[in-house]
Amino acid sequence: MKRKHFLKTLALGTAMTIFTASAWAQPASPAATATGTINGANVTIKYSSPAVKGRQIWGALVPYDKVWRAGANAATTIETDKDLTVEGKKLPAGKYSIYAIPGEKEWTIILNSQTGQWGINRDQSTTEDPAKDVFRVMVKAKKSDMMNERLVYTINDKGFVLSWENLDVPVRVK
Repeated sequence: MKRKHFLKTLALGTAMTIFTASAWAQPASPAATATGTINGANVTIKYSSPAVKGRQIWGALVPYDKVWRAGANAATTIETDKDLTVEGKKLPAGKYSIYAIPGEKEWTIILNSQTGQWGINRDQSTTEDPAKDVFRVMVKAKKSDMMNERLVYTINDKGFVLSWENLDVPVRVK
């Protein structure tokens, strides 16, 4: 009888430990938000932030010349409360998804009117619908001054920057 009670207690304790540990575990690509002001507009970028984890990112995990969701999990979004100009193209106030086509030297940044979708389909293709693209702009990537273990977006007075691994991708916004 004592042995049976002991085994039940041990099993319950083990189950509670596993549940508690998994409940507190940080997701692989936690949600993140970048906020700032550009030319008087309040700008918010919401994304999920994957980690390098010793992997080669550009040209490997994230292939060149293929549409990428510009983050992990749900499609990355940008929201502005005033009209802006992104790399010379007018962006009306509103909320948009950000996609990118990474290249070895130049990137295509895509702003898309569809929001709220998961970033990829079951076949690993992105959910970007070209018919809903607001516009595409070309930008030049550059080597980062530091290693960024996690993908991060920053907003500054010149626009926003996607930084991950050893690369910065600045996007001019006015």
